[in-house]
Amino acid sequence: MFYQSLGFLVFGSRLRRLSEYFLMEVNKVYEQEGIPFDASWFPVFYVLSRQQPMPLIDIADTLEVSHSAVSQLVTSLRKKGLVKTAPCPDDGRRQLVALTRKGEELLQQVQPIWEAITAAMTELTATHKQSKLLLEGIAQVEQAVQQTPLSMRISARLPRRQAVNP
Repeated sequence: MFYQSLGFLVFGSRLRRLSEYFLMEVNKVYEQEGIPFDASWFPVFYVLSRQQPMPLIDIADTLEVSHSAVSQLVTSLRKKGLVKTAPCPDDGRRQLVALTRKGEELLQQVQPIWEAITAAMTELTATHKQSKLLLEGIAQVEQAVQQTPLSMRISARLPRRQAVNP
């Protein structure tokens, strides 16, 4: 009730807590199924399940995260033998990323869990009529902050401070 009473002041904290909860629960399922997969790997695996090899920068653009973040994750996955990288033939500075055989086998194991996650979340959100609007609402907030960042919106509502002369 504490968080609910603070409304938008703790919006980010509530989303982070909910996200951490979902990731923890999904990781619990992977563990119970004996599948050595971490939910944080999902975005890269999903993108590669649709197209590979794929330039690392294109993965970052698709996921709307930094090149550095994807590079770190790909490096970690490469060390685990799940992905391989190679220079792009047309631009040696760019890295192509693809699943290894071990990565492909892992992908086959996790795809039924992804389907079960979708079904479980569809059921979960169907229990309350406002929950059905959750994904749409999140998408609208994401679009709005892309158009005008939240920091600009907040700053525009702050009282203007007088400049202090030395």
